[in-house]
Amino acid sequence: MSLSTPAGEYAVELDGITKRVPGVVANSDISLRVRRGEVHALCGETGAGKSTLMKILYGMQQPDEGTITVDGHVVRFRSPADAIRAGIGMVHQHFMLADNLTVAENVLLGAEGLLGIGAGARTRIAELARTVGMELDPGLLVEQLGVADRQRLEILKVLYRGARTVILDEPTAVLVSQEVDELFHTLRAMRADGFTFLFISHNLDEVRSIADTITVIRRGTSVRTVDPATVGSRGLAEMMVGSELPTPQSESTVTDREVLRVEGLTLAAEGGGRPVLDGIDLVVHAGEVLGIAGVEGNGQTELVEAIMGMRRSVTGRVVLAGSDLSRATTLRRREAGIGYVPEDRTRHGLLGSQPLWVNQILGCQSRPPVSRGGLLGLLDRAARRDTERIVTEFDVRTPGVDVPAAGCPAATSRSSSSAASSPATRPC
Repeated sequence: MSLSTPAGEYAVELDGITKRVPGVVANSDISLRVRRGEVHALCGETGAGKSTLMKILYGMQQPDEGTITVDGHVVRFRSPADAIRAGIGMVHQHFMLADNLTVAENVLLGAEGLLGIGAGARTRIAELARTVGMELDPGLLVEQLGVADRQRLEILKVLYRGARTVILDEPTAVLVSQEVDELFHTLRAMRADGFTFLFISHNLDEVRSIADTITVIRRGTSVRTVDPATVGSRGLAEMMVGSELPTPQSESTVTDREVLRVEGLTLAAEGGGRPVLDGIDLVVHAGEVLGIAGVEGNGQTELVEAIMGMRRSVTGRVVLAGSDLSRATTLRRREAGIGYVPEDRTRHGLLGSQPLWVNQILGCQSRPPVSRGGLLGLLDRAARRDTERIVTEFDVRTPGVDVPAAGCPAATSRSSSSAASSPATRPC
């Protein structure tokens, strides 16, 4: 399939894009040029401003300064609908599909006015399905699809709406190695047909494998655009952080002291059926990082929530530093020293409208600190002081602790993990 697009070297040009949120400059004078028919990767630390920039390109947010040029025409997007009409589509990291609808229904939902819902629409869906390497019955329910096919369906949706330039936000985060290879094969074939991709990822080896060009963003500013053939993954990482990376320690930090033990943890599925977790065993020692690998939806989230006491296990034990917490509440486990950073912090870990210091004390606000004058309701002052300590100690990039969490991307990623990792020093 080939595309009919206007002549010109660049599919997208961003010039001087600046976006301010309360107390923070999320994007500062960013310039980016994406050639037509290339995979252009964006790299940067969490909170560097990549997602904000792409939301601006997709019309979800509007820039305070700067211009957007698409196919040689200066545009101003006031909504994603404007971006879609200009040929820009976005596939979000968290899929936006209705499991109880079919493949075809998900594609057509909200786009019924393009080709109707009859034979013409289904012919077009079948044609685009071949483009994205998706060989499925359009009548299949989405709940029956695997992760890789769901992602292809998301790409198919934006192509059906006429996208020629597709933003992919962390597209490989939920895929296993073979599925990543298949996705890259699809992207290369589509690139040859004239499609353009903006590819956001933290996996630098994958970025170097698929990208034609890489732009590094650091602290809200584009610092360099490079050819992946001329720079290694370590070099990219150093551009992202702005300094040389430390040399890894040659000696192991793992000790013999057992910190956490999970034995025979079993978690029943809602409504019956095969258990979500079945006899899970693991041991974590002091100084150790234990990785848990698996495709999304295979029980990783449920395992962590069961360890935190957020889900009640059927059988099994959770032992922390020799203390059996198997029947303890979530609060008791937190007090014992287990911290938890949710997968999606913006939805489940923080109150976006509240300032950082309020988020820092979530779960502890019922027990104010004791001063020499007794219980004087001084929790807010103590929380502010401790939040300021966390900001300094963990390099949370924010102008102050009164900034709403939703308006501070760096704080969203850092403050929740910092506070969760140091329960002993929190004001409660």
